[in-house]
Amino acid sequence: MRLILLGPPGAGKGTQATRLVEKFGIPQLSTGDMLRAAVAAGTPIGLKAKAVMESGALVSDDIVAGIIDERLDQPDAKKGFILDGFPRTLAQAEALDAMLARKGLKLDAAIELKVDAEKLVSRIVNRAAEAKAAGKPVRKDDDSEIFKTRLAAYFRDTAAVTPYYAAKGALHGVDGMAAVADVAAAIDAALAKVE
Repeated sequence: MRLILLGPPGAGKGTQATRLVEKFGIPQLSTGDMLRAAVAAGTPIGLKAKAVMESGALVSDDIVAGIIDERLDQPDAKKGFILDGFPRTLAQAEALDAMLARKGLKLDAAIELKVDAEKLVSRIVNRAAEAKAAGKPVRKDDDSEIFKTRLAAYFRDTAAVTPYYAAKGALHGVDGMAAVADVAAAIDAALAKVE
């Protein structure tokens, strides 16, 4: 199963990806996690991405596509994968299609977690407060102003990706504001149609 999880930051893509990893036995390829790992390791791509990520802007298509292309060649991704945070732009979606075609693969589905933007900001503010209260570090991108910048970038750039996948017949929308179990059930129902 080769899947994309679409939706703005904080929509619950990571939560659902974790469940889908267990269900299908395939890796979650979170560009955010991969970029944060590259930043922490101080790799050349990480150094390029660090300043961009901390400002709340999107990392360039070339950097992200390069990370994904390399990752898809690893053995654990041969049975399939879940992309979380990629593609974020129409150019990335087209690059992914070309990348998959070169590898003799195709996408099975794109799942969009639809959310209410105002409620989403509250969700992220609460997530940051809960992390602080638990004595855990708060992600820099959970700062409310940085999050609003990321959300605006999503609606400006990434929202164009959903019609692209809809036109290909691969898009399945679910209510990302529903309870986690209800979101999971809606995703499972959509994927049952493509298995």
